Amino acid sequence: MKKEKADKQIPNSKFPDYHTPVLLDECLVALNIKPDGIYVDCTFGGGGHSRAVLKQLSKQGKLIVFDQDEEAAENLPEDERILFIPQNFRHLQRFLRLHKIAKVDGILADLGVSSHQFDEAERGFSIRFDAALDMRMDQRQTGTAADVLKTFSELQLHKMFEQYGEVTNAKTLAKTIVAQRSISPIRTINEFKAAVQTIVKGNPNKYFAQVFQALRIEVNDELGALKEMLQQSIAVLNSGGRISVITFHSLEDRLVKNFYKAGTFEDTVIDDVYGHRFENPLKVITKKPVTATEKELKENSRSRSAKLRVAEMK
Repeated sequence: MKKEKADKQIPNSKFPDYHTPVLLDECLVALNIKPDGIYVDCTFGGGGHSRAVLKQLSKQGKLIVFDQDEEAAENLPEDERILFIPQNFRHLQRFLRLHKIAKVDGILADLGVSSHQFDEAERGFSIRFDAALDMRMDQRQTGTAADVLKTFSELQLHKMFEQYGEVTNAKTLAKTIVAQRSISPIRTINEFKAAVQTIVKGNPNKYFAQVFQALRIEVNDELGALKEMLQQSIAVLNSGGRISVITFHSLEDRLVKNFYKAGTFEDTVIDDVYGHRFENPLKVITKKPVTATEKELKENSRSRSAKLRVAEMK
């Protein structure tokens, strides 16, 4: 297929630097877009991927975009072909049904936290600022990172940091947090850093990045939402329709890879009463993940960890 070049500019946006879309050209090729098709962008964000998709759609085409961050709505283009759903993409099938859309021709999800969210200090995503430990993608939900640090047991904290952040001294970190919170509340980024400074291992920036990743995944149930979306994708994709997912860490990438390979998250698939064996409805398009070119890496350092995997409905 001929590779289409995409315009990386994001016009008509309240936040022009909201987020630079990663692997943009590669995503367009991967989706194999039909001009009159129906497509879903599960993570609208700054709208970079969506605008590129719209350019390849005819007047008959349609694009449904999801984003649980209310600020993303400020980036919507004035285009009657686009439908904005201000919800988590874990509700994909529910809202497609609500809008009387049974099937779609392609699904795209960029799982990275937007540059805008990292750069807004008050959101609490970045270790570069002092702010409340928030980390909620959806400001309508109640639980924050501070709540996790306050209420989780030592064992829960240990498992969270170990599994979601691959923190080397997760057990010691959990024990330290529990001890420190009994002395003083841990509500801000600087309070957290001060509470655990004595047990930080290796490069502090890398260490806190892993710790914050674990907290962010927990607060937003990111892996749970991803699993639900992937499972629903099979029900909503047309035959020949494609799902393209960009991941940014090994936990996400492993989930996507394994789901594409098996077509399910069930450990064992039991034959039905008629003896029919489960057959994976997906065909893997990318045997190996697609990664950023040298040119993109120079232009956008945040693309370094991005991996694109694509599958197609048989």
